[in-house]
Amino acid sequence: MKTFSLRLMAGTAAVAAGVSLTSCASNDETASTAPSSAAATQGTVPAGEPDVNGDGKVVIGVLSPGDIHDKGYYQSFVDAADTFAKDQGWKVISRGSVAPTDALNAARALCQQKVDLVALGASELSDAIPASTEAVCSKTAWYVPSSENVDQTPEIFLSSDNPSQDMLAAGYAAGLVLQDKKSTKAGFIAGPEADYSVEAAKAYEAGIKMVVPDAQVSVTYNGDANDPAKGRESAQAQISQGVSITYPYLGGATDAVAELANSAGVAVLTPGTDRCDSTAPTYDISVIFSPGDYLTAGLEEFADGKLVMGVEKVWKMGIDPYPTVKLCDATPEQQAKVDDLMKKMGSGEIDADAEVAKLG
Repeated sequence: MKTFSLRLMAGTAAVAAGVSLTSCASNDETASTAPSSAAATQGTVPAGEPDVNGDGKVVIGVLSPGDIHDKGYYQSFVDAADTFAKDQGWKVISRGSVAPTDALNAARALCQQKVDLVALGASELSDAIPASTEAVCSKTAWYVPSSENVDQTPEIFLSSDNPSQDMLAAGYAAGLVLQDKKSTKAGFIAGPEADYSVEAAKAYEAGIKMVVPDAQVSVTYNGDANDPAKGRESAQAQISQGVSITYPYLGGATDAVAELANSAGVAVLTPGTDRCDSTAPTYDISVIFSPGDYLTAGLEEFADGKLVMGVEKVWKMGIDPYPTVKLCDATPEQQAKVDDLMKKMGSGEIDADAEVAKLG
């Protein structure tokens, strides 16, 4: 299976090393102090970082393809920027629900507002990247979630993980819940039937079948992961089919699905953030690949003037703190099994792609 990006075409779940400075001659300082977590030792640090444009203030510009109030994946990115910026005395300009076709113009607009860093919430907005070499963005660094549709350039920092690992672990944890419920029926709900969502569903199913080989996984693509009504409709159909657990994968409909699942006694997983402490609705498994966690690591380097451009950081399950999966009310034995699986993926003992390939 291919890395289907920090999730969203974007596609799942990175950072801790560089961002790019757009083609500015003054930003050619060699990064001799690149953070040890960087996946590469080459690259550049923008001169004056974090005040890349030298105007005496630091402004972070965030563009997201999704709903930045979804209480999940997309919101975590903006929340991370807001929280970190507040502590630093910085300003954040954020815009959500940016269409890929509008990404380039949206990035140019941010640069015109004198941002020091453009942070894309998902690689779905990769069409914005050409602005990094334009005059309007000549004094701006770039943070970009990586996937196969994003090429590394000197102007951008790439942050990536391998969602196939995340989803395999999510499915494995779901399988343990099914096993505990003595059930064989699980659900998966996504918006568009796109490469990232199809691959996620396959890895999730593969993980479940590592625990419950005869499991039946109902996969629903309703066209809009941000529509609560469609989310509830999809969840109700699956509940009627007898699923014991379902996974609303990304988008603003997550809580709507979870609320309905709670009322029916159906377990539910989170798409990206830790919601184990949530009480309304409640969640049974937190699948944590939050882009906000990755971004925070990058902003810490940015604040220290060590965010390196032209490099990629790859976050690895079982090795790095994120991505990870935890059962919210697990027995020690159950969580130990999930931890062991993640550790084996990190060491290479278990190949997530190979497990998915077994589905045929």
